[in-house]
Amino acid sequence: MTVYFIGAGPGDPELLTLKAQRLISRCPVCLFAGSLVPEQVVAGAPDGAIVKDTAGMTLDDTHAEIVAAHKRGENVARVHSGDPSLYGAIAEQIRRLRADDIDYEIIPGVPTYAAAAAAIGQELTIPEIAQSIILTRVSMQSTSMPEHETLENFARSRATLAIHLGIRNMREIERVLVPYYGADCPVVVAYRIGWPDEMIIRGTLADIRKKVRKEKITRTALIMVGPALGEVRDFNDSALYDPDKPHVLRPVVGVDLVEDHNT
Repeated sequence: MTVYFIGAGPGDPELLTLKAQRLISRCPVCLFAGSLVPEQVVAGAPDGAIVKDTAGMTLDDTHAEIVAAHKRGENVARVHSGDPSLYGAIAEQIRRLRADDIDYEIIPGVPTYAAAAAAIGQELTIPEIAQSIILTRVSMQSTSMPEHETLENFARSRATLAIHLGIRNMREIERVLVPYYGADCPVVVAYRIGWPDEMIIRGTLADIRKKVRKEKITRTALIMVGPALGEVRDFNDSALYDPDKPHVLRPVVGVDLVEDHNT
């Protein structure tokens, strides 16, 4: 028996991987985080399967379901939103599985920041503008952040920030980031990406808080901040396809590569 931690992606059932679909369709037990995972994602569970929304359950409750399935010899699809490795709260579940000698496997999914970038039709790593993405969150009522993982420390890099769980803390985000990014820095708020009511709100650090408040968004949103999120036109082409910059798969034109049979 195996517990499969399955990344369901941001919400669109068509963004499930083939492996995720296959496992959901074969596991006799399916436990899904219904507050973040649409029921359509687990609609392919087999007939007669135990399908439970864990949004109102505790860690003890979900583990009890897994232990019961283990005793029956039934595989479990434990379906989480996005990719399980990012704020998936699977570490504490894995700790209990190991303690009870229950096998598990992690199936990656499409993370929300990637789906949001696709939704706005932009690359996040634009040559000489932005080459790094920092995935972080704010504390609020959730688990506290490690001492050195502060928003201000990350802001010093001026990298693209993907901030989770921060939609109710927009004023503080603005206060911390403006000195480093500037008030006119582009911001994208991606609400319920992949769901039928998804919404993209564009703005700047100076006005995004007002725009978010107007739409009455208080949860399930990702905040992305950085110069790469604007209408960037003045940048150099990547060296990847530059004819003057050869690499191992595209040698210099006119230069014959001779295989050395003595090596």
